[in-house]
Amino acid sequence: MASKIEFVEFIADQLKGAGAITCKKMFGEYGVYCEGKIFAVICEDQFYIKITEAGRKLCPHLQEAPPYKGAKNYFLVEDVEDREKMVKLAVATCGELPAPKEKKKKPKKEGISK
Repeated sequence: MASKIEFVEFIADQLKGAGAITCKKMFGEYGVYCEGKIFAVICEDQFYIKITEAGRKLCPHLQEAPPYKGAKNYFLVEDVEDREKMVKLAVATCGELPAPKEKKKKPKKEGISK
C-alpha cells in the first residue's frame, strides 16, 4: 500500500523547522530531503529516518526496522506528532550525513534528430 499524500504533507510540515524540506516520490513511496540530502523515507504511511550516532544519542529508544523488504534498518519514528523532537532528530541526522554528490551531466547524443 502506497503512502497517502496527506501523510507525506503532514511529515513535511512537521519538519519545516529543520531546513528546506522536500519529498520526492520514489518507487511508489517517498524520499525525504533536507537541504538536498536524503535523510528519511516514508513507506506505508510510516516515517523512517536514517540511523546515525547523533540520532541514537538523541533518541536511544527508537525502534530500528527496515522500511521495506530487503532494505537496511532505519529508525522508525512512531511519534510524528512531536514536532520539536522530529526537527531535532532531522537536524542531528543531516549533520552527520555527507553532502549530496554532484550529478554528472549526460552528454548530448549525436545523430539523427526526429
